[in-house]
Amino acid sequence: MTTQLTQETFSQTVKEGIVLVDWWAAWCGPCRAFAPVFEGAATKHPDVTFAKIDTEAEPALASAFQISAIPTLMAFRDGILVFEQAGALPPAALEKLITAVRELDMDDVRRQLEG
Repeated sequence: MTTQLTQETFSQTVKEGIVLVDWWAAWCGPCRAFAPVFEGAATKHPDVTFAKIDTEAEPALASAFQISAIPTLMAFRDGILVFEQAGALPPAALEKLITAVRELDMDDVRRQLEG
């Protein structure tokens, strides 16, 4: 249910709709603990793209986004980064995040970015 992102596929993937991105690495214990929570949410929300970026396989992308701790979760909506937090989220917090991103007034978000 999740999509593996690379430097080549990142921009195209996040430009439309809601995209949650899990930055992770195989050696990271908290990343491995968060993976089933992320996968579980992906099965409940087919309208949301759940993507994973392996920071070891994509160091240039991780550097471009200044990833300094993993797991880091980012939420994009219509190509705009609207949430970023290091650390694994429990299932209830991830559900709240998805609801909050869905409820964003994107016209207001764009106005704030322009101002």
